[in-house]
Amino acid sequence: MSIDIERYKEDGVGMVNGALGNSALQLAQEAYDWSINNPGSMSSKVSFPDGGYFYSETANPDSFAAYNPIIHHPDIVELVRSVFQGPDAWYMYEQVFRKEGGDTRRTPWHQDTPYLPVSGDDLLVVWISFDSVEHEAALEFVQGSHRGPLYDGSSFDESDDTAPLYDSSEYPRLPDIEANRANYNIVSWATEPGDVLVFHPSILHGGAATSGEVRRRTLSLRFFGSDARVASRPANIEGGDSSHPVRQMRLVKSGEPFRHPEFPKIY
Repeated sequence: MSIDIERYKEDGVGMVNGALGNSALQLAQEAYDWSINNPGSMSSKVSFPDGGYFYSETANPDSFAAYNPIIHHPDIVELVRSVFQGPDAWYMYEQVFRKEGGDTRRTPWHQDTPYLPVSGDDLLVVWISFDSVEHEAALEFVQGSHRGPLYDGSSFDESDDTAPLYDSSEYPRLPDIEANRANYNIVSWATEPGDVLVFHPSILHGGAATSGEVRRRTLSLRFFGSDARVASRPANIEGGDSSHPVRQMRLVKSGEPFRHPEFPKIY
């Protein structure tokens, strides 16, 4: 397992072939299955006209015990350590995604950090797919966009991908990347189970739609390191169980270290 750390810092994203061995992939699958079978308050299912659907869930406060084996697996710890290269790292939360059953909508271009009360260089998303993903159907990224600016979040309005989450003067509106793809350095990778995408949550990214019998099951693990700081956002996002530590951090003063005793320390 290896990652070109200087290239990663420049691009904000990288792909690691075979990052997860069989034991790690099995633990990741077990954690994912737990989430599917134990939906929390932030689970949602969007259905599409021909029977396709998109299921997702974020930061279930009851998930820490189920995810403990995979977040402490040596393959994951080594991967996080190679990116942060600092003395400490913590696990933040999980996201699970499932698209299948027919045609589904493309996930709009967005950044993750506008939805989160955190900032810093040592923020990492580990993206794991349990299905083969062809290049044409892969998650896409705008190289270097994690270095700024930070845009308003997408409200995921079906009629307008750039419709703002906050509509605040603090953040510029998302550009219409999909309508102007030639203006951006867009990268993506075909992946097989065991391959992992790693990226900074401030990078602009979007997911391809699925069609026909294609199934896409994805687990996203979020980590942070020593330099992570609390970042205020224009308003609290409604919904979800406020007991999860990532949501409790919204109450902490901006600029304070991003820490909570319930975030598991992985090294």
